[in-house]
Amino acid sequence: MSGFDANEHLTPFRDSRGYGAILFDRSQIRQPEPDWFSPAHWGDAAQPVEEGGRGGAWFIQTGEGDAFLRHYLRGGMAASLSRDGHLWRGVNRVRSFAEFRLMRVLREKKLPVPMPFAAWYRREGLQYRAAILLQRLPGVQPLAVLAAQDQAPWEAAGLLVARFHRAGLDHADLNAHNLLFDDEGHGWMIDFDRSQLRIPATPWREANLQRLQRSLRKQRGDRSVEQVDAGFAQLRAAYEATWQRGY
Repeated sequence: MSGFDANEHLTPFRDSRGYGAILFDRSQIRQPEPDWFSPAHWGDAAQPVEEGGRGGAWFIQTGEGDAFLRHYLRGGMAASLSRDGHLWRGVNRVRSFAEFRLMRVLREKKLPVPMPFAAWYRREGLQYRAAILLQRLPGVQPLAVLAAQDQAPWEAAGLLVARFHRAGLDHADLNAHNLLFDDEGHGWMIDFDRSQLRIPATPWREANLQRLQRSLRKQRGDRSVEQVDAGFAQLRAAYEATWQRGY
């Protein structure tokens, strides 16, 4: 996905449960420890993330700045077998490492994504567990929350999505909780698990937009579908205008 990165460093480890490695940016942190990826290590400094309806995520007060810790969980029927165990298919298929590297490439492209600090995995037999530690974005709210408050920056959201699509980012789960905005209307995209860079093409771009619209409808609260779709139409118009300009 990218060339040689002098700041990317890999540290292997072994403990009583298995073995694994930590991939990190040594320009941001010196040497992360395996315990950093467990919320228990941080005690009261780790606060579960309530927004978005998903578990396995915490805001962390590290003492040197706030961070965001996310474990990679399974969904659907697979979760009944193991909530966080994933089939081992080799280190090149570790989800946390793939997301870490993708985010670094997106930042190289000057796209607004959080700084990835470190990615972790531990292999335990035929399964592995994974986590990622990221920069916490201060003072932001998801598009879903802003839309429910009738304060959604629809035009900015359309422009934001178009920028990522123009760069070739096919987001695997583009929903209304993965677009964040601050009080000044600056936006960020988050949660790039299983996302990928591709040649820009209409089918996958359209699938991303349809997924976002479904998410907004699902999170509409007291608003009607017609109200949600009217807002999304503004987003779509800004998206198309940005796309046609080519930047």
